[in-house]
Amino acid sequence: MVYEYLAGTTPLLVNVPHAGLNVPERIEARLAPPIRSLPDTDWHVHRLVEQAPAFGACLLRALHSRYVIDLNRGRDDQPLYAGPTTGLVPTEAFDGQPVYAGHPPDAAEIEDRIERYWQPYHDKLRQTLDGIRERHGHALLFDVHSIRSRVPRLFEGRLPDLNLGTNDGASCDPELGQTVADVLDKARGFSHVVDGRFKGGYITRHYGQPEKGIHALQLEIAQACYMDQTDPSRWDAERAAPLVSVLHDIIGRLTRWRPQ
Repeated sequence: MVYEYLAGTTPLLVNVPHAGLNVPERIEARLAPPIRSLPDTDWHVHRLVEQAPAFGACLLRALHSRYVIDLNRGRDDQPLYAGPTTGLVPTEAFDGQPVYAGHPPDAAEIEDRIERYWQPYHDKLRQTLDGIRERHGHALLFDVHSIRSRVPRLFEGRLPDLNLGTNDGASCDPELGQTVADVLDKARGFSHVVDGRFKGGYITRHYGQPEKGIHALQLEIAQACYMDQTDPSRWDAERAAPLVSVLHDIIGRLTRWRPQ
C-alpha cells in the first residue's frame, strides 16, 4: 500500500507526503548505515494532523520514506530552490552524506519507483482534489511538512517555527493565504514567516491553481517546536499539544473558508 486515505465532507484535503517510514527490504539493504534511521523524515506530522477528519477534512498520507521517493518533487526532478537540494530519488541526505553505501539507483530503477510509488500517490491526490472541486465548487490543499530546525546546508541559522508557503501568492487566493497568516500571527509561543525559505514544493506549486478553483498552501514546521530532535522517533503528545492546537485552528478555518 502506497498511502492511507480518509475521506471528508468539506472542501479541504490535508496532505502528509513525507512522514512515511516504510522502506522495502531490497532498498533498505543498500542504504548507508546512518541513513537507516531515516534522519530526514517529517517526524510525527501525521500525528499532528490526525484529527483533521473530525473537522470534515480529507486526509491523505504517504506510507513510504522519502528515501524511497520524494513525492514533493516532479517526475522531471527539476530543482525548486536555488542552492543544495535533494532529488526525486535522493542520493544525498539534507546534510550532504550519501544515502547509499554502494551504487545509487540507475535510471531504470528510478523509473520503476516512479511507477510503483510516485504515480499512484499523485493519481490519488489529483482524483481527490478534482472530486472535491466537483462536489463543492472549489478545493483546498493543505500540504504539511516538518524539518530539523537547523540544517546549515539548506538554510542559515534556525528556521522559524511555522513557515507558510503560497508560492509568493500564486498557489491560492490571497484572502485564503491571509486567513492562515492571521492564525500564525496570533499563535503565542511560535515564530513564523510567510513565503520565506519554504515557498511551497512541487505539490503546492503544481496543484495550486486558484484560477481553476484549487487552492494550495504548504506549512513547513521546525521540529524543535514540537519534539525532541535528539530522540526523533519518540512522539510526545504533551509537548506537541500547543502546536496541535494551532493546526486545529488552521484546519477549522480552512474547512469553513469559501471564495468570494
